[in-house]
Amino acid sequence: MAETRSTTIALPAIVDLDALDTVRDKLIDAVESGPIEVDARGVERVSTNALVMLISAGETARRNNFEFHLAGASQPMLSAIDRLGFGSSFSGMMKG
Repeated sequence: MAETRSTTIALPAIVDLDALDTVRDKLIDAVESGPIEVDARGVERVSTNALVMLISAGETARRNNFEFHLAGASQPMLSAIDRLGFGSSFSGMMKG
Protein backbone atom coordinates (compact mmCIF):
# COMPACT_ATOMS: atom_id res chain seq x y z
CA MET A 1 0.00 0.00 0.00
CA ALA A 2 1.33 3.45 -0.92
CA GLU A 3 2.25 5.80 1.89
CA THR A 4 -0.02 8.82 2.22
CA ARG A 5 1.56 12.21 2.69
CA SER A 6 0.12 15.46 3.88
CA THR A 7 0.29 18.35 1.44
CA THR A 8 0.08 22.09 2.08
CA ILE A 9 -0.85 24.32 -0.84
CA ALA A 10 -0.48 28.08 -0.41
CA LEU A 11 -2.90 30.11 -2.48
CA PRO A 12 -1.53 33.18 -4.26
CA ALA A 13 -2.68 36.68 -3.28
CA ILE A 14 -4.85 36.91 -6.40
CA VAL A 15 -6.72 33.67 -7.12
CA ASP A 16 -8.28 34.52 -10.47
CA LEU A 17 -8.54 32.83 -13.85
CA ASP A 18 -4.82 33.35 -14.49
CA ALA A 19 -3.93 31.45 -11.31
CA LEU A 20 -6.48 28.64 -11.61
CA ASP A 21 -4.42 26.28 -13.78
CA THR A 22 -1.48 26.29 -11.38
CA VAL A 23 -3.64 25.83 -8.29
CA ARG A 24 -5.75 23.15 -10.00
CA ASP A 25 -2.67 21.16 -11.00
CA LYS A 26 -1.42 21.18 -7.39
CA LEU A 27 -4.84 20.16 -6.08
CA ILE A 28 -5.21 17.31 -8.60
CA ASP A 29 -1.98 15.72 -7.37
CA ALA A 30 -2.77 16.37 -3.71
CA VAL A 31 -6.30 14.91 -3.58
CA GLU A 32 -4.90 11.57 -4.71
CA SER A 33 -2.01 11.54 -2.22
CA GLY A 34 -3.29 12.28 1.27
CA PRO A 35 -4.57 14.98 3.60
CA ILE A 36 -4.52 18.53 2.24
CA GLU A 37 -4.25 21.90 3.90
CA VAL A 38 -4.87 24.92 1.69
CA ASP A 39 -3.20 28.01 3.15
CA ALA A 40 -5.49 30.95 2.37
CA ARG A 41 -3.90 33.54 4.69
CA GLY A 42 -2.48 35.68 1.91
CA VAL A 43 -5.51 35.80 -0.38
CA GLU A 44 -6.44 39.36 -1.32
CA ARG A 45 -8.90 38.55 -4.09
CA VAL A 46 -10.56 35.31 -5.16
CA SER A 47 -12.76 34.48 -8.14
CA THR A 48 -15.99 32.52 -7.98
CA ASN A 49 -14.41 29.82 -10.15
CA ALA A 50 -11.59 29.41 -7.65
CA LEU A 51 -14.04 28.92 -4.78
CA VAL A 52 -15.98 26.32 -6.79
CA MET A 53 -12.71 24.55 -7.57
CA LEU A 54 -11.84 24.42 -3.85
CA ILE A 55 -15.27 22.99 -3.03
CA SER A 56 -14.78 20.34 -5.71
CA ALA A 57 -11.27 19.49 -4.46
CA GLY A 58 -12.63 19.13 -0.93
CA GLU A 59 -15.32 16.73 -2.13
CA THR A 60 -12.78 14.69 -4.10
CA ALA A 61 -10.45 14.49 -1.10
CA ARG A 62 -13.33 13.29 1.09
CA ARG A 63 -14.28 10.64 -1.49
CA ASN A 64 -10.67 9.49 -1.29
CA ASN A 65 -10.94 9.43 2.52
CA PHE A 66 -8.48 12.29 3.00
CA GLU A 67 -8.94 15.39 5.13
CA PHE A 68 -9.17 18.72 3.33
CA HIS A 69 -8.83 21.97 5.28
CA LEU A 70 -8.77 25.62 4.35
CA ALA A 71 -6.39 27.21 6.87
CA GLY A 72 -6.42 30.82 7.97
CA ALA A 73 -8.76 32.16 5.31
CA SER A 74 -8.15 35.89 4.89
CA GLN A 75 -10.93 38.42 5.41
CA PRO A 76 -11.28 39.06 1.65
CA MET A 77 -11.69 35.33 1.07
CA LEU A 78 -14.22 34.97 3.90
CA SER A 79 -16.15 37.93 2.50
CA ALA A 80 -16.25 36.38 -0.97
CA ILE A 81 -17.44 33.05 0.44
CA ASP A 82 -20.20 34.80 2.37
CA ARG A 83 -21.21 37.16 -0.46
CA LEU A 84 -21.53 34.26 -2.92
CA GLY A 85 -23.52 32.09 -0.51
CA PHE A 86 -20.88 29.36 -0.20
CA GLY A 87 -20.75 29.41 3.61
CA SER A 88 -22.30 25.97 4.09
CA SER A 89 -20.00 24.44 1.47
CA PHE A 90 -16.91 25.75 3.26
CA SER A 91 -18.07 25.33 6.87
CA GLY A 92 -16.70 21.80 7.23
CA MET A 93 -13.32 22.62 5.76
CA MET A 94 -12.42 25.80 7.67
CA LYS A 95 -9.48 25.60 10.06
CA GLY A 96 -8.12 28.46 12.17
